[in-house]
Amino acid sequence: MTAVDEHGMAKFFAGFEPPEGIKAELLRGEIVMMAGPDLVHNLIVEDVQDQIPRKRWVRLQTQDVDIVDEASEPVPDLVVLDRQANPGSGRLLPSQLITLVVEVVSKTSVDRDYVTKRSIYAAGRVPAYLIVDPVVGQCVLLTSPVGKGDDADYRSQRLSKFGESVPLELLGIELDTTDFGTFQGVRPHRYP
Repeated sequence: MTAVDEHGMAKFFAGFEPPEGIKAELLRGEIVMMAGPDLVHNLIVEDVQDQIPRKRWVRLQTQDVDIVDEASEPVPDLVVLDRQANPGSGRLLPSQLITLVVEVVSKTSVDRDYVTKRSIYAAGRVPAYLIVDPVVGQCVLLTSPVGKGDDADYRSQRLSKFGESVPLELLGIELDTTDFGTFQGVRPHRYP
């Protein structure tokens, strides 16, 4: 896809209204639409959000993110930024203001969360990306983004099983995963 095509797609996406109950994201020039999430998914997002101190951190669910130099506007399940970041207003939150993004894997988002978004968030220089995976009962914390575009990735990866705490050092907390639920009857995958 050429830069003109990607720019055109981003412009089109800015005015795009998905059907009610459908979440839409722009990921590297492609519009991806998903049905509403499972209850297990929503309970995990709520649990993670509740553990992040509100007085120090802004915790936003389903906030559109602007990734610099990318034809991408992902909508993470949770975005965390310092209260002093002062994002202003508008539909898009600049990725450089974000401290942590959280994606809870759904039954249909495994590849997007582990591969596509990993590269997109690293390209946007988001310092930490937490993948919470109720398909296989694990959390993957990615830190230290490097590279650009499709080659961007995180240098550090830490895997924790549900029930173990996840050290979110950038936030100064240990995330308790004891109460995270899992999907039943879903075929496991081999990521990370």
